[in-house]
Amino acid sequence: MTTTRQPGTFAVNVLGSFELRRENRTVTATPAAQRLLAYVATRTKTITRAAAARSLWPDHSDARAAANLRSTLWRLRHEHQGGPIRSTPQGLELDPRTTIDIHAIHARIAVLSSVPDSASDLDPAQLRHDVLPDWTDEWLLMTREWFRQLRLHALEALCVRHCRYGRYDAALEAGMAALDCEPLRESAHRAVVRVHLAEGNPAEALRQYDLYRRLLYGELGLRPSPQFRALVSHLLGRPLDGPPAVTPP
Repeated sequence: MTTTRQPGTFAVNVLGSFELRRENRTVTATPAAQRLLAYVATRTKTITRAAAARSLWPDHSDARAAANLRSTLWRLRHEHQGGPIRSTPQGLELDPRTTIDIHAIHARIAVLSSVPDSASDLDPAQLRHDVLPDWTDEWLLMTREWFRQLRLHALEALCVRHCRYGRYDAALEAGMAALDCEPLRESAHRAVVRVHLAEGNPAEALRQYDLYRRLLYGELGLRPSPQFRALVSHLLGRPLDGPPAVTPP
């Protein structure tokens, strides 16, 4: 779904890798400006200058960090005709016309629970990436984990919704995308097994269960939950409580 933005407005993308766009064109930004933009974009309220400076330059003195912030803001405004960051008496915030990919996707995910049959409007490909996975900044950790959980639950919801309406290919795409994000997530494996059962493929359902069973035992020495075992126990006569017969490589 394409969003039309007013001329001169910006978009900040933080999923997968950083990107700054102005009037639908990618524009360059210095590393310091990228981190400042990402920091402001991933906060939920106005940030004080002191908090921004301390978070972005934690190894510097307060005076040096504040000077770095002033320099970065000046350069951002100078190079991008004002830029997307606004200064207010309370601190720093993004211009309200600026779009942020994680917030746009969050809004679309919220529709899943409120609008019937809305699953087809959200592409699993949009949910495959972490927030700036190559960055090591401490201030990113909470946002990264928040979005990780958000996208995993959304992919599972997409899997269930598509399966309910008989869109099995789309359901499997969403379920497998969740497993690609987190291979040890049992709820995602259960969702995929339910798709196979709904599609009339019991062998595929058992294969998925055994794949998870071997993986879980090999990685953590644990067994699937009783809930998961009950889901497939009617498909075969052998017990499902023991360790896997074949040790994964």
